[in-house]
Amino acid sequence: MPFYQKRGDIPDKRHIQFKDADGNLFWEELISRQGFSHMYSNVYHINPPTTIKEIDEQIKNEIKFFSKANKHYHLKTSEINCKGDAISSRTPLFFNQDLAVSKCHIDKSMKDLFKNAYSDEILFIHSGEGILDTNFGYLNLSQGDYIVIPRGVIWKISITKPMKVLLIESHAPVETPDRYRNKFGQLLEHSPFSERDIITPILNKPINDNSIKINVKYNNTIQPYLYKHHPFDIIGWDGFYYPWKLNIKDFMPITGKIHQPPPVHQTFQSKGFVICSFVPRLFDYHEKAIPAPYAHSNVDSEELIFYVEGNFMSRKGIEPESITYHPMGLTHGPQPGKIEESINVKETSEFAVMIDTFNPLKMTKDAEIIQDKDYVFSWNK
Repeated sequence: MPFYQKRGDIPDKRHIQFKDADGNLFWEELISRQGFSHMYSNVYHINPPTTIKEIDEQIKNEIKFFSKANKHYHLKTSEINCKGDAISSRTPLFFNQDLAVSKCHIDKSMKDLFKNAYSDEILFIHSGEGILDTNFGYLNLSQGDYIVIPRGVIWKISITKPMKVLLIESHAPVETPDRYRNKFGQLLEHSPFSERDIITPILNKPINDNSIKINVKYNNTIQPYLYKHHPFDIIGWDGFYYPWKLNIKDFMPITGKIHQPPPVHQTFQSKGFVICSFVPRLFDYHEKAIPAPYAHSNVDSEELIFYVEGNFMSRKGIEPESITYHPMGLTHGPQPGKIEESINVKETSEFAVMIDTFNPLKMTKDAEIIQDKDYVFSWNK
């Protein structure tokens, strides 16, 4: 879980008078989750954050799905040709009642601000660089970063190099795993990452400009608003609710004498799914170890793996940016020859992101277009 942070100027107590040098009151805003019973932050504005000048026509953002067969899939997401900014380039691939998974090929900086009022967002940066500006401050973005943006945060991304991003939208809070936290929320000594690895925003000087457009996502619609004052007019904030980042290269893998199951690689959790990070690591050291994973029948979950870089030792025909989808009810495992090839191999250089969902996934029309139709038969070769 995020830990307490403080930025800029704040009063000694919450909910009391807080004035500038001329005696003008700053505007306090509480940004909280689940009413008043979850994480929150208090932020302090120069201007009222409530003044809306115009409301534009609502934009529908419906996901089109196709009736997929219950089989294994391989998507070649490098073939997606939709480009734009961090919002317009979103190409949805999978979704269910808990999350949506998209790919973004970003070649433009955002002009307007954006707020997802329906979902937390995790952006995994496969390639490229940029800056995330938010009402809590800015984060520099680079290859391998997981960016966690809680719902309600206002933001935009400016790119310095074109970016390719795996996007997960979660309808429930995104958290660090329970298995790696003590009762106080601190990451445990045996956790594969610690608070030292979590990067929090740097507060900019307040922007005291006039009107600004904010596009707000509600479910599958986007509502544009023209606000009288810029929401980045914040002079200080404190709390537990803010965007943050963790780089996959700072994930320290847990290994063992025999093959370790995927939960040891868990990085995030939410209602209905978990996210795991596969990173370079030494393989098992039992004298008869088989580094390749065993066959697995995931009767209660569905598995997505996004292949980032390196030698994907259990797969054939996989390339960077590939996504494999192994649904519940079907056994999957290493492809022919891969078990034998793995014996006596000492280490792997792979990077991959796995999403395990606990409710069945639907696939979109965009996913159908980029599928490798022969993948389901690849275990026969």
